[in-house]
Amino acid sequence: MRTIRALLGVTIAATCAVAALPGMALAAPTAPYTVLVIDLNDHQRLRTDLFTGAWESNTAEMDAQLGDGDAFTLGAHWRDETDHLWNAVRTAPPAGESWEVGRTYAATSAGGAEATLSMDGSGQTCAGSGQVTVKQVERDAGTRRMTAFAAAYVFHCDGESGLIDGEIRWNSDVDYSALDHTSRLDFSEVVVGGTARTSASFAPQGTVPVTFGAASLGGADPAGFQIVDNTCSGRTIAVGDSCDVRITAVPTRTGTQEAILFLADGSSYGKRRVPVTVQGYHSVVGTYYPVEPGRIMDTRSGFPNLPQAPIGPGGEVDLQVAGRADVPAEGVSAVVLNVTVTGPTADSFVTVYPSGEARPTASSVNFAKGWLGSNNVTVKLGANGKVKVYNRAGSTHVVVDVVGFYAGSNSVRQTKGLGGQFHPVKPTRLVDTRTTGTAIPAGAVRRFFVDFGPELSGRAGALVLNITAVAPEKSGFLTAWSGLGDVPSASTVNYGAGRVVPNLAVVQSNYQCDCGTTYGVNAFSLYSSQKAHVVVDLVGVMDQALTPNGLRFTPTSPTRIVDSRSGLGTAGALGPNVTRTVTAPPALVTDATQALAMNVTAVAPTNATVLTVWPAGAGLTKPTASNLNPAAGQTVSNAAISGIGPADAFHAHNLAGTTHLVADVVGRFDLYPYTVGTGGTFTVVRSGPAV
Repeated sequence: MRTIRALLGVTIAATCAVAALPGMALAAPTAPYTVLVIDLNDHQRLRTDLFTGAWESNTAEMDAQLGDGDAFTLGAHWRDETDHLWNAVRTAPPAGESWEVGRTYAATSAGGAEATLSMDGSGQTCAGSGQVTVKQVERDAGTRRMTAFAAAYVFHCDGESGLIDGEIRWNSDVDYSALDHTSRLDFSEVVVGGTARTSASFAPQGTVPVTFGAASLGGADPAGFQIVDNTCSGRTIAVGDSCDVRITAVPTRTGTQEAILFLADGSSYGKRRVPVTVQGYHSVVGTYYPVEPGRIMDTRSGFPNLPQAPIGPGGEVDLQVAGRADVPAEGVSAVVLNVTVTGPTADSFVTVYPSGEARPTASSVNFAKGWLGSNNVTVKLGANGKVKVYNRAGSTHVVVDVVGFYAGSNSVRQTKGLGGQFHPVKPTRLVDTRTTGTAIPAGAVRRFFVDFGPELSGRAGALVLNITAVAPEKSGFLTAWSGLGDVPSASTVNYGAGRVVPNLAVVQSNYQCDCGTTYGVNAFSLYSSQKAHVVVDLVGVMDQALTPNGLRFTPTSPTRIVDSRSGLGTAGALGPNVTRTVTAPPALVTDATQALAMNVTAVAPTNATVLTVWPAGAGLTKPTASNLNPAAGQTVSNAAISGIGPADAFHAHNLAGTTHLVADVVGRFDLYPYTVGTGGTFTVVRSGPAV
């Protein structure tokens, strides 16, 4: 017989089974038996130092005390590495009665008209109620005092949850059953929708084999767990052998989920009760983390380990991104960059793609000789945390600023918390200085606000904006940021004199605008190096508080899905006021996909025009906001996040002249199923200049 000495409530991570700590294996006991069996099952110890165990004379010092009127106490004393420990069970029949074999007595710690039953753990008494079933009583023929006693008991400590059961044997030849078994299964933290697996082990340690019946899950919240394997039920396990019930945790919500594993075992109590717990948490994979814009590459001035020279024809730069500019060194799937081209010597394009992969046919920034401009580029990171920057023809300087990243693993959660989910909104014009005020002066900062109402304003960690510089007096740049601190050194829109230049931007917001509300509203700031009009359209929100129906990002290698020049996706140039419908290839979408992250390019339009993309088949009219504003003959690209309709399609509309259209997909936005619900739609209540 061996002593089972598992402290109630001890938990181990889900990678390990939580089991009673075994003592040394000993020879099977022989009759007569003096044994105390205590099984705490799902009892949640609050005040007593009770232990699960089966103790007899060769594993502990047994202390049997026979009192008046069949009162009986059996205790077990032992020493662990540091302390002397003992457990005892105290029993007595109802006042004025004697124990009768085969009878089950209702019992309380107070006794009296009912039997007496209480439990002591190292000097602390657990008072409560339960029952005692007497299995054997032997008496001295002359004194009538007991000489042998056997009973089973069930007990509940007052003020504590769960049940304790066990066996008492004193000078008894009645066999008994005891199990060395896992005391608790604690899976620790498991992501909602994920799984973790471990086993509860059961090993007979009494004098007889144990025949196990059905295993089931019950308790407060069994839906978070599943029994996936069971080598116990329907089998008789000999003393010294063991069997297992394997459990999978599948948390369905955040927070603690608790259940009980029941296993019928043919004992006096009839079953074992093993508590099972898991702490569910939301995955951060696919969520967005804005950062203050940070420059990581500038071929004009050089950066550590990078050349101070333009990128030549067919040239590439291997650019380290992970671990720089507030981007974590690990756990990042994709980064959002602002890529600026300046001083190109030929018509060309730049492609930014994951390091370690073959260069795609897609482009990131398309430009003409002498062009100055930028584009928002979302790009999957290579396994080494790098991206490659490729230039097709001529030579050009390239500047790269980091503005945010997407989580690729839950390691980011440990240091950054939960990122934002994307919520597309109906494109809404927030700023148009042509109609609502004067142009932003050279070197000036203007601050603006957008109010989503008292419930949602505080949830918008970043705003997804299409920012357009209109007819600047000289070549220069716009910078968009939260407005906190000084103007960042990074740029958002780089423009030439007199041009109309848009760029998509994901801009951190803050909630400290004094805008006539009793709650903080979202604010952002714009700086222009030269006098310029500015148009800002809101196209989405990155929410930091799990508002229902948020979208998570999955990056893909840049993939061309439209090239009207070759008939890919749509055939022929788009004429004036023409709308084409494009269906996303099945390989790039899932049933959960709601939007695509793309780079959209207008190729050699015959007139100055406007291109707009929006979901097809969703009952939406064409938005008034634009995605591209190319001049005649200008080949230009811009990032776009476009929703797709139920048939995985989107519309593309050309306003004037004719133009070819190219679209490259860099990722998809999927509905996160664990926050699907009603309410929480981001709608602009007010917007305007901030005080």
